[in-house]
Amino acid sequence: MSVGAAVNLRSVHVNFGPKKVLRNVNITVAPGESIAVLGPSGAGKTTLLRLLNRAVIPTSGSIEVAGMNLDRLHGKSLRELRSGIGFVYQDLRLVGNLRVSQNVLSGSLGKRNFFQSLLMFMKPATDDLLNVHRLLERVGIEKEMYQRVDRLSGGQQQRVALARALFQKPGLLLADEPVSSVDPARAADLLKLITEISQSQGLTLCASLHDANLAQKFFPRVVGLRDGRILFDKPTEEVTSSDIKKLYFLADSDGI
Repeated sequence: MSVGAAVNLRSVHVNFGPKKVLRNVNITVAPGESIAVLGPSGAGKTTLLRLLNRAVIPTSGSIEVAGMNLDRLHGKSLRELRSGIGFVYQDLRLVGNLRVSQNVLSGSLGKRNFFQSLLMFMKPATDDLLNVHRLLERVGIEKEMYQRVDRLSGGQQQRVALARALFQKPGLLLADEPVSSVDPARAADLLKLITEISQSQGLTLCASLHDANLAQKFFPRVVGLRDGRILFDKPTEEVTSSDIKKLYFLADSDGI
């Protein structure tokens, strides 16, 4: 996948049984653009992000990433697409008893076969370790490279998760509530880091957030999602206090 993958969702619906989770979602994200998907808990933000790496299959509608229709991808072609999509999960999905370096290296597992992956963990190539160190230096925790992940703070662990996603050399970076478990000051620092790295590397960034202030501070475009529907999709400077109030205080959210 080339750097800066375009994203296009057309008339997307997602139902989980009788529950309507996303309803007629239409979003286009240009290559290299950064957007925040903002909304209350249960609005459908996580489902929306998971659609983009085909962890969730839409009930109807079409999704394109990097010019490829996800409905048509299977097997090797789907694995190749996913290998170019970095995902920073809300629960991080790090392996606590492994070193920071090993967790970051795992970001490239989708591009390696079983034996290559085994060799990478047992005896990492010098170039791979240098790349890991550069990424850890970029996110500010290079001194923790050989520390066990479960001995790090929550903020440090989130930086490991970001470095792991970047180690994939993705064209599309997805971040699901990446600052939900840290205090406001650290949340701002981490979002500043994520958006600056994405911009400097030309990555397309889609992040879900609860905090309207953070979304408006760090993202040029905000998509408001409520009850599985897009309430607004605007440049940040056009988002009004009325938009935010409607998004949170009049929500009757039954999504996931």
